[in-house]
Amino acid sequence: MVATISATRALRLPYRSASLRLLTPPTTTPSPYRSSLRAASTFTTRKQKPPSKQPNTPGQPPTTPMKPTNALLFSTCPATMLGPSSSSPQQCPSTKYHYHLAASYIAKSRPFDPQTHLFQFNPYNRLSQPPKSPKRPKSSRPESGQDAFFISQLGASPSSGEVALGVADGVGGWMDSGVDPADFSHAFCDYMAANASSSDPPSTARELMQRGYEAVCHDESIKAGGSTAIVGLLTSNGKMEVANLGDSGFILLRRGGVHASSEPQTHAFNTPYQLSVVPPSMLLRAAAFGGAQLMDQPRDAEVTRHGLRHGDVVVFASDGLWDNLFEGDILRIVSSVMRERGVWRVNGERGCVVEEDIKSVTEGKTTLQGRLATEIVRQAKIASVDPKLDGPFAKEVKKYYPHEVWRGGKEDDICVVVVVVEEEGGAGSVKAKL
Repeated sequence: MVATISATRALRLPYRSASLRLLTPPTTTPSPYRSSLRAASTFTTRKQKPPSKQPNTPGQPPTTPMKPTNALLFSTCPATMLGPSSSSPQQCPSTKYHYHLAASYIAKSRPFDPQTHLFQFNPYNRLSQPPKSPKRPKSSRPESGQDAFFISQLGASPSSGEVALGVADGVGGWMDSGVDPADFSHAFCDYMAANASSSDPPSTARELMQRGYEAVCHDESIKAGGSTAIVGLLTSNGKMEVANLGDSGFILLRRGGVHASSEPQTHAFNTPYQLSVVPPSMLLRAAAFGGAQLMDQPRDAEVTRHGLRHGDVVVFASDGLWDNLFEGDILRIVSSVMRERGVWRVNGERGCVVEEDIKSVTEGKTTLQGRLATEIVRQAKIASVDPKLDGPFAKEVKKYYPHEVWRGGKEDDICVVVVVVEEEGGAGSVKAKL
């Protein structure tokens, strides 16, 4: 039983599909083009689609953990061999973690400027306020095209140090129906930011996604549209929970290695899972012609939970990054910047170690997190317009459509949020365990 999509349509159009013509009920087609070089000992909830849609209960995802496995970490530190490692390190209950975040972004049709296309987060500097009227001024949006993001304190008190963040990628297939996909994705992030910083914050990443989606569905100014979504919650005890729906994703890098990363959720080639607002008339028209509009739900998101350590780097991004750079490329970029700033150091037999005091490089005008975010976007932008260097998307095309000709990168909007993890008091206690 397969769900098919026209190869010609999928490859010639510059955006992804929001609908499928169904021969039989759709099946999830995991995309293999991202590298699987990671320590796989994370607790993962992979959502299996139920036979019928049941009412969703926000904040109550199923908890069926995957069995941890051991994997050799891929390292860029010279003379370093990193052995099996847990994604949930044992942490002192009194240890507090701080998170340093920055976002960088660029619309596919615009030149990239690392000074302009950068957002540095602090709890008192929210990117956007919740919309006060149905008509949002598009001029106030960051120049990220159909991609959107948010970074917000978690809870009403900025002093808690807990953070919510997310990336939403508007599905370009809606342009066929005269709908601007950016309206959905940007409003979705606005509503999630408002919910995260409320006096009644969500307890899970999936619940935050659900709240944002419900708010968009009730927004009368958004008649139609859809987007993928990845949402993360970072708590002061060093825990991270991620809910991912579609082909945006994250990667967790630790001491020069890829420690964990997400897998994209797709119905078919170039057709990711997506949240949608679909007018009734469009549903009737699709049914009449034997098609179906994609309407996934927050309960379909894959949820993973991770324990973080001092010096970790987490990258959340839209598919504009993952379609143009492999995980090894991102690791190389991050490792270069971390060594350049003296945060990851090679120390003889100890391999790659983390500098204890990283506060000096995460504060000020030119921050470590800002440098990481802009350098990742800069290199992804270069790769996206390179007509000769085949990236992950080109390799995916060759796998599914070997007779089609696709060379080089895939020009797209690119949005990246970077998190640098700091343990209060430095990493001495962490180093001792390593």
